[in-house]
Amino acid sequence: MSKHNYTFVDQYTGAGMYGWNLEDDIDTLKFYIQKFADDSFLEILTRKLDQEDRDAIYNLITGLLKKHLTEPEYHRHFLKDGTH
Repeated sequence: MSKHNYTFVDQYTGAGMYGWNLEDDIDTLKFYIQKFADDSFLEILTRKLDQEDRDAIYNLITGLLKKHLTEPEYHRHFLKDGTH
């Protein structure tokens, strides 16, 4: 059984608009992030990114994880490694 699930993107019926209100902004972000994480999409995109783009994405993600998650949250919810 997979440790990951991506149900929000399949159930989302919103307009995908950003900047109107907090709830819609959060839902739109969740939608885009899950679309972005699709395996077939990532296979196409990652092959087209140059080193600067890859570094920027990696640094953004790791920076947000460090800023907003405790170490136990990082292991439990992001890595899902069962160590914390």
